[in-house]
Amino acid sequence: MSANEPPEAAPEPSTEDVAAHPAESRGQRLTRHLHRARLYTGALAFVALIAVLIVLISVNTRTVKLSWAFGSTRASLVWIILATAVVGWLLGIVTAVVFRARTRRPR
Repeated sequence: MSANEPPEAAPEPSTEDVAAHPAESRGQRLTRHLHRARLYTGALAFVALIAVLIVLISVNTRTVKLSWAFGSTRASLVWIILATAVVGWLLGIVTAVVFRARTRRPR
């Protein structure tokens, strides 16, 4: 191809392509854009959560005394916070599963 030749035009969509993929309605386009916005918002929230977690870890590095019913131990404050967060998250999942099972529509 030489520099004097015009660039090739994109092929016109055939009637089969148009029939297979009809034009998107305004509602469908809005739904698609809202879904994309929710995905970006979730990604942004995840990055913000990671940043807060990094700050939390860097600030809470000192060792504290942890009292139990039968004795006490010493642990880093960040591990105590992370362990309670994971336990709370798991309890939330279990609670959601139990509530969903008990409120499921009968067969």
